[in-house]
Amino acid sequence: MDYQALAQEILKHVGGKQNIVSLVHCATRLRFKLKDNSRADPELKNNPDVITVVESGGQFQVVIGNHVHDVYTAVCSAAGINEDTTPQEEKGGGNNLLNRLIDIVSAIFTPFLGVMAASGILKGLLALSVVCGWLDTASATWKIWFAASDSLFYFFPLVLGYTAGKKFGGSPFLTMAIGGALTHPLITQALDAAAQPERFLGIPVTFINYSSSVIPIIFAAWICCWLEKRCNRVFPSAMKNFFTPLVCLAVVVPLTFLIIGPAATWLSQMLAHGYQAIYAFAPWLAGTVMGAIWQICVIFGLHWGLVPIMINNLSVLGHDTLMPLLLPAVTGQVGAALGVFLATRDAKLKVLAGSAATAGIFGITEPAVYGVTLPYRRPFIFGCVAGAIGGAIVGYSQSNLYSFGLASIFSLAQMLPPGGMDSSVWGAISGTMLSLVLACALTWAFGLPRSLQPAASPTAIAGDDDILAPMSGTVLAMDQVPDATFSGGLLGQGAAIIPLANEVRAPFYGEVASLFQTRHAIGLLSNSGIEVLIHIGIDTVKLEGQHFTAHVQPGDKIKPGDLLIEFDREAILAAGYDLATPVIVSNSDDYRGVKRVTKQSTINSGMPFLTVER
Repeated sequence: MDYQALAQEILKHVGGKQNIVSLVHCATRLRFKLKDNSRADPELKNNPDVITVVESGGQFQVVIGNHVHDVYTAVCSAAGINEDTTPQEEKGGGNNLLNRLIDIVSAIFTPFLGVMAASGILKGLLALSVVCGWLDTASATWKIWFAASDSLFYFFPLVLGYTAGKKFGGSPFLTMAIGGALTHPLITQALDAAAQPERFLGIPVTFINYSSSVIPIIFAAWICCWLEKRCNRVFPSAMKNFFTPLVCLAVVVPLTFLIIGPAATWLSQMLAHGYQAIYAFAPWLAGTVMGAIWQICVIFGLHWGLVPIMINNLSVLGHDTLMPLLLPAVTGQVGAALGVFLATRDAKLKVLAGSAATAGIFGITEPAVYGVTLPYRRPFIFGCVAGAIGGAIVGYSQSNLYSFGLASIFSLAQMLPPGGMDSSVWGAISGTMLSLVLACALTWAFGLPRSLQPAASPTAIAGDDDILAPMSGTVLAMDQVPDATFSGGLLGQGAAIIPLANEVRAPFYGEVASLFQTRHAIGLLSNSGIEVLIHIGIDTVKLEGQHFTAHVQPGDKIKPGDLLIEFDREAILAAGYDLATPVIVSNSDDYRGVKRVTKQSTINSGMPFLTVER
């Protein structure tokens, strides 16, 4: 993948760098905030290095996949975006509240999502090590690794202060300093020695433990950025570089401890307990709904609206019940992609499905959804149905997660409670595995069009005079082929097929008589003496072999169903060529006639197609 070329292509399709308000990236997609969304061109999704394009949440989202960070770096370099770039203020206020909320949440949390997921996974692995007796919590090894896994969450206000300050258009180091004040040792000591009420300028202060908190610092950062902008308008340029931060720290930090912090903490607790009340009403129903709709939310980028709830649950309650419900939704799409991998005989789709299933195991489902399951619809539906069933089991088991991370195979380790394995963990494992197996089985059996499923090996040819269909597709009479040489019967009698898949397979027992150097056509000779020419497309000789791969050589013996040639159907069509494929009995003069066996408009590879009359 040429990242610089792709970056230029992306910039062109988002309306140029001057149309970009801000840019962040998450695990798989670039998230553009644009001045004018009408200038963005969704046709960017036709680029082979782009999985798809989504317009949602007020953002123009370009789904890249596992290479997103490298593409993000290239786009930032090409557009002149750097860490010091301040987001431009939007004009017009056309975005609705939901779009603005999702935009704020994604901009604040995405920059450190990878580190946050890694920290959660490390916590889960440490818990697994303790349960299995591999590590002792009193050992230095455990303490050092625990500090590595817990530091981000303990000092969450500092990290959120930085990203929130950038999002709200202020100095990120100033808002990070406010986050540092919330976790300062003097404040934590005051919590332990709070025998007497503390006062600030005579006003009573309620000290709260803000370590790992989320909402208080976000509100404080917004107030700080608002005040910073107004101070910069008032102070002369010679003074504002230090007077503006002085005023912000002197005003916002006390205001946070006196009003913002307690109010935001109360809101955090209400949000956590409100979610718990809904969850407690019917955990299995919550699991069913979330397992069914989570991937739909991911498609439109709406899943970010739920991320603060998960993190807030961990901060307030010490555990989260929402993330476990999502694991079956993820493994449902993994299972559907695996089902496509097992069912398809399209080599390109098989490779895509295999790599997408592998990425999905680690929590990255966009390649599976956009590239495999959603285009064929039924696999995606089967994945959602399996996710709903698995989610109901996880919800019924009331499984908890004890550290944040992407919903992936590692989440099972993060569900281990301090006391070790219990029924809730086994419930999560059962629901997750059931979702995977059910989606895979349904997709393998019913998920793909018949033309993309494995063709049943023909047991025998009806007779020595029969020719099986060498490919699946739409049948054309020879006089409908858009080429006078073929339609006029100058090369022999037969019929044509417009292929639906990318393969040519042997139509009888015999041998390869000839293979064109450009691999767009092949001559075959049956054991009974029938000479057949299979010509893939019209005028495709001009491609000079590009997009064609031969799996046989002249003189090779063949039997029905053997793979002869693979070709890139989409690329040939994109190059402007007609893919009508004549199947011609080139020694037709040796027979009384050549008849088409089937009268159906479509045919599958391996079905009876032509017969010669002696």
